[in-house]
Amino acid sequence: MKVVVQRSKEAFVKVDGEIKGKIDKGLVLLVGITHEDDELAARYAADKIANLRIFEDGEGKMNHSLLDQNGQILSISQFTLYGETKKGRRPNFMNAARPEKAEPLYNRLNELFEEKGIQVEKGVFGAMMDVSLINDGPVTLIVETP
Repeated sequence: MKVVVQRSKEAFVKVDGEIKGKIDKGLVLLVGITHEDDELAARYAADKIANLRIFEDGEGKMNHSLLDQNGQILSISQFTLYGETKKGRRPNFMNAARPEKAEPLYNRLNELFEEKGIQVEKGVFGAMMDVSLINDGPVTLIVETP
């Protein structure tokens, strides 16, 4: 699993011009799932992301996690994170899990965040989406499962 984590001041996702998910302060997650991913990968990613200390304390140091901040998540499925670009000019997406495997695992990841008490807003799996984000910092990290 590969997740691009972006700290945001506000963000939303639209499908066909309609807002499907919207958050204020929190994290925007672009979530890519590969063939080897499973429940353990989802648990690892959820725990790592929820507890990353990437929010500033009173002294301006990144000492607080999403859980400390009572922040929200906007979760977007993003199979293109597994696009291979080393050969040719067209990305190869063979490393991305097929939708029948990826969608249940993507949903499980979001459930794990909700079990931690985090509000999760989502896009629509497999849809063309317009994602708007005011990146706070900017702070952008990549979390990959072992």
